[in-house]
Amino acid sequence: MHVFIEWTYKTPKGATTVLRSEEMPAAQALLLAEDMEKTGRVKSIHCLDRQETSWTLKELKAYLKEIDTEPHNIIVYFDGGFDRGTRQAGLGCAIYYEQNGKPYRLRRNAFSSELKSNNEAEYAALYLGLVELELLNVHHLPVQIKGDSQVVINQLNGEWAALEKDLVGWADKIDAKLAQLTIQPDYQLIARKDNSEADRLATQALKGIDITGLSELVKE
Repeated sequence: MHVFIEWTYKTPKGATTVLRSEEMPAAQALLLAEDMEKTGRVKSIHCLDRQETSWTLKELKAYLKEIDTEPHNIIVYFDGGFDRGTRQAGLGCAIYYEQNGKPYRLRRNAFSSELKSNNEAEYAALYLGLVELELLNVHHLPVQIKGDSQVVINQLNGEWAALEKDLVGWADKIDAKLAQLTIQPDYQLIARKDNSEADRLATQALKGIDITGLSELVKE
């Protein structure tokens, strides 16, 4: 979760003003806010998440302690590939997250012969990623969702209307899964070159190469 710090600063002569920080990870915000309190110049302080929900430092500390043993700081990359000649599709997703102070990467792909277009394959790849989040028991968390499909990202964030029946069905299915898991999606359109891992997984699925793997990453 990312938050803003909002605090009321008080000078020695009693003048006050309200200040607000840039957005930052909750753990960093807590560290800074507790250090600011030590100055003795803070009249009041709290944090705000992207939904403008207010968190006291005590509540934020409890939240961070609770999620430390569960997957958090989650990023989902997705990509779908479709072969028009064979009418076959490959789906790929890569999920990055932290748990117990360690970073992990989960990779998963799948083959499908039941989809009708590349856009549908893109939607199906994202849904595959959400199913993996469900298996990881991810819930009540913000999740960054990154893909290079303008159609999927712009339709799901409400910028474009979904008009094709098949795509409307997938969008509804994804919205329902997010609501079920109480996940707050942060959709981000990225360049194709920045989505190479998910693209490679989708291509491997089309070639009949199954990938399912979880690995701990080495911190740089």
